[in-house]
Amino acid sequence: MEADEIDPQAASAMAAQQRIPLPHSRWGVKLLRGLSRVAMPIQNRNLPTIGGTRDLAIPGPDGELDARLYLPEESGPFPTVVFFHGGGYVLGSIATHERLCRRLVEESGCAFLSVEYRLAPEHPFPAAVEDAFAAVEWAADNPDAVDGDGRVAVAGDSAGGNLAAVAALMAAERGGPELDYQLLLYPSVGVEPDHASVQDHTGLVLSDADMAWFRNCYFDSEVHQRNPYADPIEACDLSGLPPATVLTAGFDPLRDGGKAYAEGLVGDGVETRYKNYEDMVHGFLTFRDVERTEEAIADVGNDLAGTFGTR
Repeated sequence: MEADEIDPQAASAMAAQQRIPLPHSRWGVKLLRGLSRVAMPIQNRNLPTIGGTRDLAIPGPDGELDARLYLPEESGPFPTVVFFHGGGYVLGSIATHERLCRRLVEESGCAFLSVEYRLAPEHPFPAAVEDAFAAVEWAADNPDAVDGDGRVAVAGDSAGGNLAAVAALMAAERGGPELDYQLLLYPSVGVEPDHASVQDHTGLVLSDADMAWFRNCYFDSEVHQRNPYADPIEACDLSGLPPATVLTAGFDPLRDGGKAYAEGLVGDGVETRYKNYEDMVHGFLTFRDVERTEEAIADVGNDLAGTFGTR
């Protein structure tokens, strides 16, 4: 089912973010990151109240990685969800996804560990992948440090959804750590130029120039783009992966790639719930004051709660 138009609240939120609709490549990395930092106090006003937060420095393959642990109001220990933010592997931070992580904690009853991985173009592929897997290994090996009960899931949105999927694939292929779930939110997986979603919806949030720029920043060679650890849809076998929720947005160029990955998981016998929010756009889970955003967060939070028995 496809919607005829974007949800009005989402359209307003999208317009507010695009008052100066230039491609990301015209702004440049430093300016974009600076603008994001300036916007954070406004975006993160009146944050949801949860049980607590704790800033951590966890070991990575090339130095420490900043992370923030979000805890439910209940008494622990809790299942641990290792979360990776979106931003095309170039932008994004713990702060850009602060509200989303807090809301997911509220809805799921799980602890979330939001991890800052190395960003491109300073650190091209596979730096982010290596950091993501190191963070998952650390969380699994150190449950006491995250008030964990030993159960671990991965989650992420957009580029972070790719990293979550790749971390799950790496864990399956390398014999651990054992993961219980993967939550992939409009993941950057399996996107092809001839997809209807790319043809029809490029330019709403992500332009052709944006997607090419992010891709060129992340990959210093085209040879990497068919590596399963760059795009897990290229993997020969997905059967060893944990159960998944894959969420997409109807007016998102990445929609058909996410759907194709969900179908690949199902085809290889992985229990998978696919949900397309047909009237929404890329990035909508970070919108403020949008009813459909809150509905979707409650929906995927309920998937985690059902998996872990936390609600």
